[in-house]
Amino acid sequence: MPFKCIKCGKCCRETEMPLTLKDLRRIASLGYKVTEFAIFDGEKWKLKNINGHCFFLDEKTNLCKIYPHRPEGCRIYPIIYIENEGIGVDDECPMAYTITRKEIRRKASRLLKLIWEIEHHEENF
Repeated sequence: MPFKCIKCGKCCRETEMPLTLKDLRRIASLGYKVTEFAIFDGEKWKLKNINGHCFFLDEKTNLCKIYPHRPEGCRIYPIIYIENEGIGVDDECPMAYTITRKEIRRKASRLLKLIWEIEHHEENF
């Protein structure tokens, strides 16, 4: 059985999700100002937290307001890069145990591409 998100919203709380320039452009094309939903921390763009959760999380439903247009990192989650360990599964996700090795392998190349894009960004949007 493949990973099944239970829409608990835990991954959207106190997020540190990095954003690529493609993510910024895609979301901005929906009518949002970059400064509304993202912050630049001096190294990379990240989703902004409002009241302890992602700018796009609907607190009442625990759903993403821009789900079809969400950042690439959100699409790959709960597959993450773990410092000094490599690619793995975020054990903060209550459904992490349902991730199969096949899913990890399938998303690993996307994650590596995402990391490269984030590391080779330009500060200016």
